[in-house]
Amino acid sequence: MLWRLTGGQVFDPASGWSGETRDIYFRDDRIVDAPANPQAAQRTIDLQGGVVMAGAIDMHTHIGGGKLALAKMLLAEQMLPNRVPGGVDGFLPTANITGRRYAAMGYAACFEPAVIPCNARSAHAEMASIPFIDTGGYCLLGNDDCLLRMLQANVPAEMIRDYVAWMIQATQCIAVKVVNAGGVSAFKYDQRMLDVDTPHPIYGVTPGQIIRVLARTVHELGLAHPLHVHCSNLGVAGNIESTLKTIAASDGYPVHLTHVQFHSYGDSGTHGFSSAAARIAEALRQYPQVTIDVGQVMFGQTVTISADVAHQTRNRGLADPRKSILVDIECEAGCGVVPFRYRQRRFVNALQWAIGLELFLMVDDPTRVFLTTDHPNGGAFTTYPHLIRLLADRSFRETALAEIHPDAAAASQLSGLPRQYSLTEIAAMTRSGPADLLGLFDRGRLAPGAVADIVVYRQQDDWERMFATPQLVFRRGLPIVTDGRLCDHWSEPHQTLAAQPYYDSELAQRLSGSEFWRASYQPRNLEITEDTMFTTMGSVVQRSGMRR
Repeated sequence: MLWRLTGGQVFDPASGWSGETRDIYFRDDRIVDAPANPQAAQRTIDLQGGVVMAGAIDMHTHIGGGKLALAKMLLAEQMLPNRVPGGVDGFLPTANITGRRYAAMGYAACFEPAVIPCNARSAHAEMASIPFIDTGGYCLLGNDDCLLRMLQANVPAEMIRDYVAWMIQATQCIAVKVVNAGGVSAFKYDQRMLDVDTPHPIYGVTPGQIIRVLARTVHELGLAHPLHVHCSNLGVAGNIESTLKTIAASDGYPVHLTHVQFHSYGDSGTHGFSSAAARIAEALRQYPQVTIDVGQVMFGQTVTISADVAHQTRNRGLADPRKSILVDIECEAGCGVVPFRYRQRRFVNALQWAIGLELFLMVDDPTRVFLTTDHPNGGAFTTYPHLIRLLADRSFRETALAEIHPDAAAASQLSGLPRQYSLTEIAAMTRSGPADLLGLFDRGRLAPGAVADIVVYRQQDDWERMFATPQLVFRRGLPIVTDGRLCDHWSEPHQTLAAQPYYDSELAQRLSGSEFWRASYQPRNLEITEDTMFTTMGSVVQRSGMRR
C-alpha cells in the first residue's frame, strides 16, 4: 500500500529540509519518490502542520549484556512495579519496557556500547527481546590479553587488522570500543590508575599506543564509526589533561569520545573541581576528526554500570544505596555496578549537570555532539525529552540553573550561553548525525530509498511534552503510535545492525594454542553466525557500518 503524509513541516538535515511543508510517500518498509499523481496513494494522512522527522537513533545506551543482569540482581527492589519510584519503568526497565518506551518517543535504533566478546551471545539475546527497535553493539577491545600480547610482541599491523575484523564479525558487532585503554587490565595487577602515557605493568604498552593502533586499525578496515573511546581517569578532577592527550594519541585518525562530560573536569576553584567544557569545545574546533557524545547527568536515582572496574572500585564508597558489585572478566575486561543518586544541591553533581549542558551549547556543529545520558549512568534514557527542552529553551534552562547548588551555578558558564537548539539541530543530533557516523545510510533521513521510520510531533511550546509523546510513529512503514498511543504488539523480526569487514578466514585457527590466546575457551567458540542469531534469538542480521 502506498502511504502519503501531507501537510507536515519536514526536518531532515541529510536532505537539506528545515521545516518546509512537504509530502512524504512510502510503500512497505521504504520511503519512495512522489508519484506523478498524488491521488495514487491508497492512504493519505493530513498532518496539519505537525513536525516530521526520521526515527531517532541512540548511539550509546546500555540495553543488553551481563552488567544489566547484575544491576537488576543488586537492585531487585527497583524491579518491583508501582512500589519504588522509578522502579521497573525507570532506570532499570525490562527489555519489553525498554523497547516500548524508546518506540513511544520515536526511536528506531539503539546501540549497546560495551559488548564483551565472551558475553556477546547473552548481550544479543537480551537485545533481540527488545520490541519495536533495531539494535547493534560495539565490541569491547583494548584490555583483552590477546591484543595486549600482540602489541607487546610488535606483531605486523596486518595481524592486528585481521584480529579486530574477526572479533567484530565473531561478535556480530558494528564498531569497536575501548574502555580505559589498558587500565582495566592494569588494575588486575594492582595498578590503580593508568594515564595515557603510563606503561602497563606487565605488557609495557601505554594507553596512548593502544588507542593509536586501534584508531588506525578501525579506519583501515573501513568501519564507518571511529574508535569509540572511554578515556582514562573517568570522573577524576583534572582529567581534562588525559582527555586532550587521548585526542593527541589518536595521531590524526578519527575517534569518538564517549560520555565526554565525565572526562571534562578541571581541578581549580575552592572545591578543587571545575568545568573544562570550553577546552573540549576548542579541541573539537582544532581536531575535525573528533566527535563526542555527552553522557548528560540528570538528577535523581540511577545505577552506574561500567567495564571500567578500576573507576567503579574508587566510586563504591559513594554508592547510594550502599552496595555494589565488582567483577573481573577473565582475559577481557571487568564490570562494576554502583547505584548512585545525583543531587541538585550537591556541588559536584550540580556542576556535572552544568558541564554537560555547556558541552552541548559550546560545540557549534550538532553532527559532532550527540544526545546521550550514557543510560543509565548519567540518567535514564526516558529523560531525553526533558534534556531537549533544556537545550532549546533558555528561560527554562535558567530556571533550572537557579535551583542547583549556588557554588556550582556560579562556577558554570551556563548562564552566559544564549544558544537555543532549533528543530533542525535536534534532528541532526538525534537522526542524521548518528546515522552517518554509524554508516546507516538508509536511516536517520526521509529521502526516497530510506527505511520508512517516520515520527510526527504535534507543534507545542513545551518541547518536553512534544518529544515525549509523538502523535504518529511509523516503524518500517508500519504505524506503531497513533494519536500518542503505542500499539500492543510488534510482530516484525528483530534486526541486528552489524558490520562485515574483511579478515583472514584462518585467523581463529591460528590463534588457537598460540602464545597470544590465553582465554579458557577456544576462538571458534566465540563466533556467532547469522544462522545462530536467527534460529536462537529471532534476529535478522543487517549488514551496515562500513564507509561508503
